[in-house]
Amino acid sequence: MLKKDHYIFGIAIGIIVPIVLFGIIYLLNFLLITIDIAKFYLDLQTHVLISLFGNLLPIRYYFVNLKYDKTGRGVLLVTFILILIFFGLKEHIFNL
Repeated sequence: MLKKDHYIFGIAIGIIVPIVLFGIIYLLNFLLITIDIAKFYLDLQTHVLISLFGNLLPIRYYFVNLKYDKTGRGVLLVTFILILIFFGLKEHIFNL
């Protein structure tokens, strides 16, 4: 199912992986704070940045392991766009 070599498929993976990872990180951080294991809370900027690094795994998988260049380029394109948006609009979005 995950072995397709299409740009659209790579773009979809590049969008879905950070969203899912952001949810997992946010939930894990919330649970650790509520049961008093963690002493500090990660801010929203850190959650977003860590979730963007989750795209490194599919990029490596599609470029190195499967040699699917189109899918890897789709994931890479979305990753670059999201990182540019993050750093370009960081002051405007996160200071609301």
